[in-house]
Amino acid sequence: KMDSIYHEKQEGFLCAQHCLNNLLQGLFFTAVDLAQFAHQLDEQELATMVEGAGTSDDLRRLHEQPSSNMDDSGYFSIQVINRALQVWNLELVPTMSPSMKHVLDDPIHQSAFICNHQQHWFTIRKLGRQWFNLDSLLKKPRLVSDTYLCLFLTQLQMEGYSIFVVRGELPSSEADLLLQVITLDATGHETASKGNSITSFTGSSSSTECQSSTDESFDLELATAISASLEESPPSVEETRQRRIEYFARHHNPESS
Repeated sequence: KMDSIYHEKQEGFLCAQHCLNNLLQGLFFTAVDLAQFAHQLDEQELATMVEGAGTSDDLRRLHEQPSSNMDDSGYFSIQVINRALQVWNLELVPTMSPSMKHVLDDPIHQSAFICNHQQHWFTIRKLGRQWFNLDSLLKKPRLVSDTYLCLFLTQLQMEGYSIFVVRGELPSSEADLLLQVITLDATGHETASKGNSITSFTGSSSSTECQSSTDESFDLELATAISASLEESPPSVEETRQRRIEYFARHHNPESS
């Protein structure tokens, strides 16, 4: 059942694209799409700077500056990722401020996190009732237990990662619907466990600060309803393409954004 989870593996330096598609669980964005977003942002930033330029030399230097939102290696900035997520009415909120401390202290109530360090982006997302590390550098999705999630995020912070929580309703996906009904063990096989007490593939701890109560009974009525919802289709390729077209049409120049 692990193969129901969409997981793009690392290709060149396109981790921003992989991060977004792994978050959204499908081929929602290409490098070309992200380059368009970067170009939009560059034009908006240039227009703002041109207003304050004093001489023709200043203007020339501004136009000669490289993009701050992408480079030739395939790296894209946080602004580009945010712009892409706006297509699906999602946003990233940094967790570094004191007002967001509660999010990392009890992260299981969120839907997803995006992490960044030294130009590498990756997603940690809840699918169904379980969390998965969807890093494109991994060979396959890696199960993260509820107990370990808080400790894992804390470890990433200590390693220098910036962590952003994803806010908004994520689009429906096959894996999310399927994993509402079943649970997987660390090897990716269906487990008979009725609760979310699976040992993390990446580790476990008895830390009381991060540990949350996750012993939920298996609700037959809920499972029946979710099984029926499996007949619903996730966003099609055409719907995804149309969303992008509509967004670019609304934001084709700085004045319309």
